[in-house]
Amino acid sequence: MQAVSAPTPSGFTFPVRVYYEDTDAGGVVYYANYLKFFERARTEWLRALGVDQSLLAERTGAIFVVRGLEVSYRRPARLDDMLVVHARIERLGKASIDFIQTCERDGELMASGRVQVGCVDRTGLRPTAMPADVRTALAPLVIAPSGI
Repeated sequence: MQAVSAPTPSGFTFPVRVYYEDTDAGGVVYYANYLKFFERARTEWLRALGVDQSLLAERTGAIFVVRGLEVSYRRPARLDDMLVVHARIERLGKASIDFIQTCERDGELMASGRVQVGCVDRTGLRPTAMPADVRTALAPLVIAPSGI
């Protein structure tokens, strides 16, 4: 099992084991569950940077929401597979983050995607500037745009 990596400009990796609950009637990972895997990787990346999203919401009223995504499915993952989810920041805006994410098994691409995350006020759900400390932590991790 590959361990969680430290956040770097080359990205962040997060291991995921496929459980029975992740599969569909055909015995492969249900397509929507890749989105869960991507979410877990992004959340753990923020946590590794010292950003606890619950505390952030309490402290600033800001929360992160997915505002757009594009996913391509390449190969099926199956029960008990050990997957590695990669996350990289392609663009960092004042109130948004664009991630490139992949899910691999033994170096073979299973799924890839772009996820657009917005920072909003948790009460009104209106866009709000990302807290300065979060933006400062993320800024050095932005990569140049590339394909997935």
